Amino acid sequence: MKRFYNDVSVSPSGDAIAILLDGRPMKTPQRNALAVPNSALADAIAAEWAVQEEDIVPASMPLTALAQGALDQVGRERARIVGRIAAFADSDMLYYRADEGQQALIDHQADHWDPLLEWARQRYDVGFNLIHGIRYQAQPEETVARLTAAVEAQPDFVVAPMLSLVGLSGSLVATLGLVEQRYDTATLWPLVNLEELWQEQQWGRDDQAVALRDRKQAEFEAAARFLDLSRT
Repeated sequence: MKRFYNDVSVSPSGDAIAILLDGRPMKTPQRNALAVPNSALADAIAAEWAVQEEDIVPASMPLTALAQGALDQVGRERARIVGRIAAFADSDMLYYRADEGQQALIDHQADHWDPLLEWARQRYDVGFNLIHGIRYQAQPEETVARLTAAVEAQPDFVVAPMLSLVGLSGSLVATLGLVEQRYDTATLWPLVNLEELWQEQQWGRDDQAVALRDRKQAEFEAAARFLDLSRT
């Protein structure tokens, strides 16, 4: 799509801040007003639109996409999206450890993942079943219920980036660590990619895998930035 506007600005709109193009309120794909909870997030979204050149490149506007998701998807289908996020309470990648016989990797996982799980144990008063291999094992019902409640308690503009964060990381515990401002992306991204990084150390670098991981990291960091801005 060609750039069709000259000026980008923000303006109060009820309890929210609207993003304007040439003085006109922007609309989401579902025709909702593109209005966000605070000026910090509004300014960041406006900056994405301001730097577009002759052609508008949607992939360069992750904050806009997440705001649209909060308004169009979470606002309309909140229960379904919360359910998708909360499903990771029963299948978090941090629960799954290497097969017996891979003791070096098991120890490496324990050293790096157990402190994160211990934080969640204390924060939410839950317990976890650790699994060696990939065979599914259910987590305690109380654990699933309490982590689900932690997701349900979040406002729409936090739920939207959480959906992206759990999808990219495979970990609800890591995502809640960001939501609770206990961990940052620099700490968590290597943790949720621990096995892949371990394999690189053992067998060498795969350039395609590294490129894919770098793209996912950029998306992960953008979602975390949206999360931070949404509550500034």
